[in-house]
Amino acid sequence: MFKTTLLTALALAIAICGGASSVWYALNLQDGVGAVSVGSWNAFPDIGTPAADPYTKARVARDGVLVLGRAEGVTFIAEHDADGEPLRRECNYSVEGTVPPSRFWTLYAADETMTVIEGRENRAPALHSLEMLRQPDNSVAIAIARHPAPGNWLAVAGSGKMFFVLTLYDTTSASSTGIADVELPRIQKADCNA
Repeated sequence: MFKTTLLTALALAIAICGGASSVWYALNLQDGVGAVSVGSWNAFPDIGTPAADPYTKARVARDGVLVLGRAEGVTFIAEHDADGEPLRRECNYSVEGTVPPSRFWTLYAADETMTVIEGRENRAPALHSLEMLRQPDNSVAIAIARHPAPGNWLAVAGSGKMFFVLTLYDTTSASSTGIADVELPRIQKADCNA
């Protein structure tokens, strides 16, 4: 009898721990259930809608974030550069290319908790579409680095992993048919500081 109780308790412990671990893992993936990938960028187009999958709803409830509805916009998050390497604050990056048509867009660097990484004093922690210097073909080139760079520069500080968050507001790209077909800027690592 004691053996049966012990085996039952062990099986329940394994099931509960294994289930909780798999849910934690699924909720922390940036390219998990319900995600759409476009190059280095991932988005959850159904977030904030009744069609959202249970993992997306759980992620929103856990983080307590205010999400955009499909008609309001879409947020893309990148955790890797174009070569598949994780984004690091010690490295300098270039984000180049066209941004899909939208009324307004923002770009910022975030840490693992999706908190904005503050750069230097007297520098805005995010860039937006109204202040961009554009190329002749209307594309953008943004340097993301610790040290000043000419043109569009997003300052970061500290060390460790980071994410880039690009939010498009009032865009047709948020529709279910258009999100996988958009073209987003390419993230290239320039160099790393020791």
